[in-house]
Amino acid sequence: MPRYDRTNPPAHAKAPHAMTSKRPVLIVGAGFSGAVIARQLAEHLDLRVLVIDERNHVAGNCHTEREDTTGIMVHRYGPHIFHTDREDVWRYVNRFAEFGQFTNRVKAVTAKGVYSLPINLMTINQFFGKRFTPAEARAFVESLGDQSIRDPQTFEEQALRFLGADLYMAFFHGYTKKQWGCEPSELPASILKRLPVRFNYDDRYYSSRYQGIPLEGYTAMIERILDHPNIEVKLGIKFERSAKKEFSQIFYTGPIDAYFDHEYGRLGYRTVSWEREEGSGDYQGNAVINYTDESVPYTRVHEHKHFAPWEAHEKTVVFTEFSKEADPRDIPYYPKRLSTDMGRLSKYLSAAEEEEDAYFVGRLATYRYLDMDTVIAEALDFSAKYITSIGEKVPMSSSTSIPMP
Repeated sequence: MPRYDRTNPPAHAKAPHAMTSKRPVLIVGAGFSGAVIARQLAEHLDLRVLVIDERNHVAGNCHTEREDTTGIMVHRYGPHIFHTDREDVWRYVNRFAEFGQFTNRVKAVTAKGVYSLPINLMTINQFFGKRFTPAEARAFVESLGDQSIRDPQTFEEQALRFLGADLYMAFFHGYTKKQWGCEPSELPASILKRLPVRFNYDDRYYSSRYQGIPLEGYTAMIERILDHPNIEVKLGIKFERSAKKEFSQIFYTGPIDAYFDHEYGRLGYRTVSWEREEGSGDYQGNAVINYTDESVPYTRVHEHKHFAPWEAHEKTVVFTEFSKEADPRDIPYYPKRLSTDMGRLSKYLSAAEEEEDAYFVGRLATYRYLDMDTVIAEALDFSAKYITSIGEKVPMSSSTSIPMP
């Protein structure tokens, strides 16, 4: 197991005595980005690495724990289903965990009935009372789109252009308002990047080649990634920039605006909270059900025992999810990336490029919504570049780690 220190945390990270022969590198954040980079540097460069995290556990928002009362493995910060098309990423995570087969099949409760998401051929046929073939369904949905919208600029325009009003209002309008806390007409079209429709009966939420959930949970997997003699983990520690001088390099995975003490203002995030309910039997018959109607105050209901179909439990535990604007005390989840945010982000990215001996990696440090596989892939790719730069003795600028918006 990785070495942990949870007791009497200092105001900021201090280099442990075992590392004083050579200044260690500091990694801020014990989620996937921080853990993967820590392991790569420890393994391939024989560097001594200190990983710190404000929370009292590793794995960040992927943290899982088995409940005492129900015996169910709970995704404490919301459901996480691992999926990827990158074979190297799949091989990497399987080094540290055995994965159980899990395919996410989401249902949506609308004012008209219960349907499968993403919208697929079954959804279309049920919603409109039709028996379309794939070709007929494609032509029908195209006929619903608002052709007067030539160049969609907003989420709403994107949806109306490619889905039409009926599907948009039933599945996206109310849910989007609840999730993002604003009108869909205020959100950029990029949130709805691809046409969320399949013209076949494939009801998998993700179409990735590799999908699953670690049998022992994500926290156990990240603990194994961090289990290396060159890595020390300190939990319950808040990073302060004054500690920089104690380390040869810093790899920062926290919120980029927090690193600069919010000098240019806070970046906008949505956060989520849950109401927990415990019972017996089967509450909803599925792992995730979305509630799309605006009149329903919550967005989703998760029944966590369904995330582990290889286990059997008499009891059940259900989490009802609510979305709200993040304030300074909340955990940031979804970057809003509105025009005001992007203006501030540009200033933070410019400041990050000027920061010496610091690299900004991961979803919070780059202010992007990223799936787990992308986080791991970027951490592996970044580590490879950094390791090469050390071997070739060619300095790597901080901007190398920061994708442009």
